[in-house]
Amino acid sequence: MRVILADDAVLIRHGLARLLTEHGLEVVAEVGNADDLLHATATHAPDAAIVDIRMPPTFTDEGIRAAHELRARHPRLAVLVLSQYVDVSYALKLIREGGQRLGYLLKDRVVDIPELTDTLTRLARGECVIEPTLVKQLVDAQHVDDPLADLTPREREVLPLHARVYTDRGIRERLFLSQKTVESHVRSIFRKLDLPSSPTDNRRVHAALTYLRQTTATTAHHHAPTSRAE
Repeated sequence: MRVILADDAVLIRHGLARLLTEHGLEVVAEVGNADDLLHATATHAPDAAIVDIRMPPTFTDEGIRAAHELRARHPRLAVLVLSQYVDVSYALKLIREGGQRLGYLLKDRVVDIPELTDTLTRLARGECVIEPTLVKQLVDAQHVDDPLADLTPREREVLPLHARVYTDRGIRERLFLSQKTVESHVRSIFRKLDLPSSPTDNRRVHAALTYLRQTTATTAHHHAPTSRAE
């Protein structure tokens, strides 16, 4: 796999390039800003780009804007955005645009190179990988309706695996179902959760976030202290 790295921190960039190379990936370019990233991508035609969320000159959302531009210019390019901290607003910008071949992870996770290379492979296959801790930030404590109430028992088995970013094949193997049955359950889940269906929306991502948001809210509710009348 051919990869471009975009990070203004030279030591981090060089170190990550060396580790990726040692694990069999070809780092075709290392850049320190969004303009150079766009130019290098057009020049080298990589399979994936790893992009720091904050780069010069303002160190705010240059990485996010570059990711949008890359996806517009190179639809087949896998883009992994890295952030020092979970930023809900930036992450949602990426998710809402459609999660295919798109990832958002904390920088801490790049120390596990086998996991990182696996993430890049999954993105190149068309999957979406979202930072797990983002889920906690997305929970609405005031949410009282249960969007999962209409799901059948089998659909409630499929959805958690779906939320853990299992492919249809992975779900089929875990639950011993046929491909046709899994696809039927997934379509039913999308319909019952009333997920957006426009070409720019990734319903797999929305379904996973709906499940994780609801289960986290339910857990928080069950563990919340209750008041008693004296």
